[in-house]
Amino acid sequence: MLPRFNHFVGFALLASQFAIQAARRPLPSSISVRQRLDMVPKDDVPLKESVVLHWNEHQVPFIEASTDVDLATALGLVHAHLRLGQMEMVRRAAQGRLAEMIGPLGVDLDYLVRALDLDRAVPEITASLPKETRFWIEAFVRGINHHLDAVSELPHEFEVLHLRREPWSVADVLAIGRLVAADANWPVWRELLKLRGRKTWKDIWRRLLMGSRRSYLDPDSASPADLYFERLPTLAMQRGSNSVAIAGSRSTSGGALLASDPHLGLHLPNAWLIVGYRSPSHHAVGLMPPGLPFIALGRNPWIAWGGANLHAASSDFVDVSDLPQNAITERREVIKVRWSRHRSIVLRGTPYGPIISDARILDLDRCKPIALRWMGHWPSDEITAMLKVSQARSWNEFRAVLGGISVSGQMMTYADVEGRIGRAMAVKLPARELKDLFDLVVKSGSADGWRRFVIGSDMPAIVQPKEGFVVSANQCPGKTAVPIGLFFSPSDRAHRLTELISPQGKIGREGLTEMMLDVLMSISLDINERFLTALGSEQADPRVKDAAPLMAALADWDGRYDVASQGALAFELVFCNFVRAFYGKDELKAYWATWAPRTLVKEDLSQCAPADIAPALKQAIHRSVRAFGRFRTWGDMHRLRLRHPFGLMPVFGKRYIYCDVPMAGGSESVLKTEHRLTSKRHSAIFGSSARHVSDLSDPDTNFFVLAGGQDGWLGSSTYADQLDLWQQGVYVRIPLQLQTVRARFQHRLELSPGPVARLP
Repeated sequence: MLPRFNHFVGFALLASQFAIQAARRPLPSSISVRQRLDMVPKDDVPLKESVVLHWNEHQVPFIEASTDVDLATALGLVHAHLRLGQMEMVRRAAQGRLAEMIGPLGVDLDYLVRALDLDRAVPEITASLPKETRFWIEAFVRGINHHLDAVSELPHEFEVLHLRREPWSVADVLAIGRLVAADANWPVWRELLKLRGRKTWKDIWRRLLMGSRRSYLDPDSASPADLYFERLPTLAMQRGSNSVAIAGSRSTSGGALLASDPHLGLHLPNAWLIVGYRSPSHHAVGLMPPGLPFIALGRNPWIAWGGANLHAASSDFVDVSDLPQNAITERREVIKVRWSRHRSIVLRGTPYGPIISDARILDLDRCKPIALRWMGHWPSDEITAMLKVSQARSWNEFRAVLGGISVSGQMMTYADVEGRIGRAMAVKLPARELKDLFDLVVKSGSADGWRRFVIGSDMPAIVQPKEGFVVSANQCPGKTAVPIGLFFSPSDRAHRLTELISPQGKIGREGLTEMMLDVLMSISLDINERFLTALGSEQADPRVKDAAPLMAALADWDGRYDVASQGALAFELVFCNFVRAFYGKDELKAYWATWAPRTLVKEDLSQCAPADIAPALKQAIHRSVRAFGRFRTWGDMHRLRLRHPFGLMPVFGKRYIYCDVPMAGGSESVLKTEHRLTSKRHSAIFGSSARHVSDLSDPDTNFFVLAGGQDGWLGSSTYADQLDLWQQGVYVRIPLQLQTVRARFQHRLELSPGPVARLP
């Protein structure tokens, strides 16, 4: 009760202080691209030579630099110009310093971040960086600090959150890198750990692990390995992305095509920056995470690359309750808290990793300590690897440099100017056996698999497949010598993309971009058919008469989640109310911890007679009638609500909501717009945050779009100017050739060097 009370007090304090600050500080006034560019501190920049920044009407930059180090400095300055407020909030989150910004409400979050010890490996990574990478990151940091020191007006976030100017360091950049590389399974495991002490846990875990038909615990069933690989494609445990590569032999232009559709939280500012650049050793265009100095998805003159999260099992939860007291270390830290007293905390560690069960926010039994063993606690150098990816010229080079990526694991897609395509894993994992993954929490003595490691180049890869295309959508990667993990997204998106590509002869860029907007969900259609079968003659029940329009919508539905679809609305209402009536509380929590539980529900229904389904289904229909009449279409209930984090605050937060519009798509359609289990009006919380398509037949045929805009400055004309384009499936062209950039990017800004000591 006390933690809940403290959270309430913290939220009330934050809301009241936020209201005061927001009332005193009005939102920044509207500002044009030209006015924003006038704010760039272009004089006395720590450069060797002048650098030219070319900008288009969406405030997308292309950097022209004479040296590699100057390019990195200009990149840092550009990131700070466009997203300094966002970067500062992320930096403090990575350091466990949220309470300094949001008060007591951030204390438990800060404790969790510090308990996870995300930046444990940062000092060792810093010390072992190759010289070129160290110079690159140092220059990137110099660019950020030049902007931070030189501008007279700081972003709105600095005012409201009372942020001070603090210089950035290489360690800050690496800490952010560790934050964004967090294990994709952690959100799932956090929810499942809460259920581990329940009486129903063994049955729930068995259900999630192996499905309803057979269990590896059954001695008469197939072998554990057979069941493992049979069940992996349908275990829906994590969110993800789409990435497709089409070989030159299958494209209308004769050049290979690559499309990427990364799925992240839908909010403002966007999670990506669109950037292009050229220097003696670097020449690429693509999507960059704000605050990190590499292109994650994009193309250079020779290749294009994309990716989707591999959902690799890069962590173990370890039961350390049997460790002797002298094996547990302690360290004390202070959490500074805005508007309140500072908190002194104790963080415990073990030879297996930090104890995370002490974090109150996880709601676990602190008397049964659990430690986290994570690959990210070992040093690895993803920045060097990604810089080399952006410089690669062939499949062999590309595949070789992926070996430097440890966390978080990715399934990378590839295309090149010769028309070749491929798909390969980028990950580092302990060489565990399958049985080592069959417990949510392992015993402290089970460390054999962590004495040897494997990397992506040890795993199977696909190059030049006979089908002429590869698809990556977080599905199971197939059989491997070492198990990748247990929990993957269902194969729905991968199957749907395959269905769209396979029957076509030649595919053009326009056709590929259209596929990224597909909203069919076959699994929902399958479940709907089972509902209709189970209802049968129940439609004659007098209590169901008022449901005639809803029933008609269900019967006529084609499985598409268009904004105007009545069938999608009817199904989602009935589905939500059905599972609430059909499942027990624990089972419902476990299924929805997976974020994509429809496969599990479908399997359960396949084992039930219609008469077993009908009672809960009738309840669901009755509970859905009123909402169906109120909303009328899927887009009336399913919304895209883009807002700044400040938009979460009551009353004054409304000023930070940019849009609230009908949204197509669903939780597992190719156009992914994931939502919580609800029968109320809601907003998509996760999905297609950006898109990229390149045609390798032409260096200038590269297209990008963000769900929002490029600039993080509130009031900027490019804060959310790409939203309409994103909704319509329209892209912004970002050429690679410098002469094309000079001709098409209408704004030009020159950065002038100033006196700088000891530049490399």
